[in-house]
Amino acid sequence: MIRKLILFLSVSLAMGLPGVFAQDSSDAKAPKAERHEFVVENFKTESGVTLPRALVVYGTYGKLNAAKDNVILLPSHYMADFHGYEWLIGADKALDPSKLFLVATELFGNGNSSSPSNTPEPYHGPRFPVTTIRDNVEAVHRLLVEELKITHLRAIIGFSMGAQQAFQWAVSYPTFADRIVATAGTAKCYPHGVVRLEGQIAALTADSAFENGDYKEQPKKGLEAFAVVWTAWLFSQEWWRRELWREGAKPGKTFEDVLHEFRTNFIPGADANNLILQMRTWEKHDVGTTPGFGGDVERALKSIKVPILYMPSETDLYFPIGDARYEAAFIPGASLVPIASLWGHTAGAASNPADAKFLNETIGQFLAADKHVP
Repeated sequence: MIRKLILFLSVSLAMGLPGVFAQDSSDAKAPKAERHEFVVENFKTESGVTLPRALVVYGTYGKLNAAKDNVILLPSHYMADFHGYEWLIGADKALDPSKLFLVATELFGNGNSSSPSNTPEPYHGPRFPVTTIRDNVEAVHRLLVEELKITHLRAIIGFSMGAQQAFQWAVSYPTFADRIVATAGTAKCYPHGVVRLEGQIAALTADSAFENGDYKEQPKKGLEAFAVVWTAWLFSQEWWRRELWREGAKPGKTFEDVLHEFRTNFIPGADANNLILQMRTWEKHDVGTTPGFGGDVERALKSIKVPILYMPSETDLYFPIGDARYEAAFIPGASLVPIASLWGHTAGAASNPADAKFLNETIGQFLAADKHVP
C-alpha cells in the first residue's frame, strides 16, 4: 500500500496532500481528460502585486452540452494536478463524464499554473506574491466566464484546499453553482492550522541550502524534514497504531521502510518555493475576510445561499471535525455528513476502498437531489 501511495504522489503531486488521492494517469482505466491553459493578462492579486501573465492549467472530462448546463467544477488541492479527482469520475462513480462536463483546475503554485518556479523575474522564486484562495477563485471565474462562456455550474466539489475554494465560491458568488460539496476542508484556516503549516515551513527553510529561497539546487535536507513533519499529520494516530500501511504491502515491510519512503520520496520533483507558496495560500484562507464581511467568518457563512454537503473526516488532523461542526452551525441548510474513517485527512479523497464507496454514494445522492443532474 505504501509503495502505491508514493507512486500516486509522483504521478499527480495531489496531496492535500499530494497524490495519495490521485489515480495513476497512465492507468488505461483512468478517465480520459484533456489538458488546457488559460492566461489572464495583468492579474492583480490581493497582495497588491500584479502578475503580467497569470497562467491557470486545467483539465476537462466529458463534453459541454449545447445549453452549457452540465458543468461541475473540481478545484484542486495541495500540489495537485487536474487528475486529483479521478476517484470520483467514471460511469460507475458519482460523476459520469458521458453526461457531465467536468472542469478540474490547478492552483497557483503547483508548478504548472503560475508558480514561483515557472514565473520569470521580477517574480521568480521567493519574489512570487502570496496568492490567496480568493485570487484562485477569481482567476477560475474568469476562465469559466471568458474562455468557456459558462455562467452557471451544477456543482462545485472540492477536497482539502479544493474545499477551501468551494466555500469561497459559495460566499463570493453565492448563486453561481446550484450545489457545493466540501470534503476534508474548512471555510477558514484556524490558528492551530497556521501553527502546523508554519512548523512545516520552518522545517523546510532551516536547511542552509535554502538560501532564503534563492537556492542553487533543491534543499534536500529541508524537503525531507518537511516531508516527515507533514506525514505525522496526514493519517490518524490509530492508523499508525494499527499499522494500516501494511494493507497491500510486501511481506517484510517495516515501519522504518515506510518512514524512509515518506521522508525521501514524498512529493518527487517538487520545488521548495512552490510548496511554501501553497502553504501560505492555505493558511491565509478565511471567507470572513471577503469584502463586505469585515473579517466575520460566521456572517460570511450565514450568507451562503445554496445547499452544501459538508463531509469532514472524523480523524482529520489538518481540518479537525470540531472546526467543521462549528462552521456548519452557521450555514443555512448545510448537511454535515462526517466520514467515519481511520485514514485521517486522506479519507476526504478516497484513499481506501471503504471511504471511496462512501464518498461516491453520498456525493452521488446529494447531486441526484438536484433534478437537473443526470
